[in-house]
Amino acid sequence: MIASAALIPTLPLAWPAPQGVCSVITCAQEVPSAQTGIMSEALLATTHAQTAYGPFNLALHVGDSRAKVNACRQALAHQTGVPAWQWLNQVHGVEVVESSALAQVPDADACFTTQKNLVCAVLTADCLPVLLCNAQGTQVAAVHAGWRGLAAGILEATCRQFARSDRLMVYLGPAIGPSAFEVGTEVKAIFEQAIGAEASLCFKESQQKKGHFFADLYALVRLKLERLGIKAIYGGTDCTFNDHRFYSYRRQGVTGRFASAIWLTG
Repeated sequence: MIASAALIPTLPLAWPAPQGVCSVITCAQEVPSAQTGIMSEALLATTHAQTAYGPFNLALHVGDSRAKVNACRQALAHQTGVPAWQWLNQVHGVEVVESSALAQVPDADACFTTQKNLVCAVLTADCLPVLLCNAQGTQVAAVHAGWRGLAAGILEATCRQFARSDRLMVYLGPAIGPSAFEVGTEVKAIFEQAIGAEASLCFKESQQKKGHFFADLYALVRLKLERLGIKAIYGGTDCTFNDHRFYSYRRQGVTGRFASAIWLTG
């Protein structure tokens, strides 16, 4: 069990979300207790444990202790004041599901809801988390945008869950940055086919490896969102590979996952 004093470190989000829309992104790195309060003994013990996952991993599928992950999830639910969270079994696809208060974990890479006090959440460690809401603050969504799902249309599939008349707002969470996301020619070709020639501007050729490029996930997402008519786009500045506040699969190999979440308040 985790005591109510336990705190999961979070990233401040600078975006003008409408009243009634709340969002949070967790971190992998411990925040000093002087800034955040006193942690429970159970969570503090895991902080000092020398594991590949660190003390704040929120993913059950990476090999970490199920009891520890569940304790972190319970701590986060208590911290946000919202007990109902929609977790997903992310498969790098284009399936979007409506969030449910039931303890179901569907195979999907995005979820949405119009219900209050029901959290839409995704887990990442280099892939791009995308949080969306409409300007009137009546619907929210969370997207796991790995490069495969992004190219295949996960953003478009999620935006179709909103009314066509809705003006959408988007926050781009921490992801592997353009100086670190090295890919081959096949990834570049996939995006050029999915988006068009303009996608090539989001790739910078490597000077060290022939046939390799550095991909800008943020630029690719912005390109897709702008084509959907979305102009209110925020975030997109934190690189998981270079910023040790976040888990990074490419930097660490075996690692945990942080959560990006959004919900409507009651």
